[in-house]
Amino acid sequence: MGMNIVPALLALSLLAAPLAQAQAPSLAPVIEGRTLEGEPFRLAGLKGKVVLVMFWSTSCAVCRDKMPELRQNYEGWKGKPFELVLVSTDRRLQDLQAYEQIISRTVPVQQRFVQLWAGEAGYRDTLAAGPQLPAAFLFDKSGRLVERWQGRIPAEAWDRIAELL
Repeated sequence: MGMNIVPALLALSLLAAPLAQAQAPSLAPVIEGRTLEGEPFRLAGLKGKVVLVMFWSTSCAVCRDKMPELRQNYEGWKGKPFELVLVSTDRRLQDLQAYEQIISRTVPVQQRFVQLWAGEAGYRDTLAAGPQLPAAFLFDKSGRLVERWQGRIPAEAWDRIAELL
């Protein structure tokens, strides 16, 4: 009986290798759409910069709690090859717009960053943000995904960004 298991395991391992290779992403991650200001956006257009993409929602308390930290770091890295991109996963654009109206009155312009709404008709992405928000993805200057975080972004993330700059 043990003799039959070895060939079966070998056959399974040979089948698993091509399957694993087929599932590996062969193309660079894609995020495309329009910013809240109506400007066209493509993640690929940010090559040469370190990019932190954060998926969030106005209904996510952790996400809203993280915003002041994101704004401070973003402002601190002005003039460096860094971009912060938010993708709202709100179901209704009105919820995001109401939040943005408050932000526009309370947050200085230099602390605002690119934002897209995932519900916009032309929006598309190939990242799997997952159900837990916030979900953050860090890309190096070549556009390669180097880190991914679910839930609260750890303090070490800012050190990692600094290393990549």
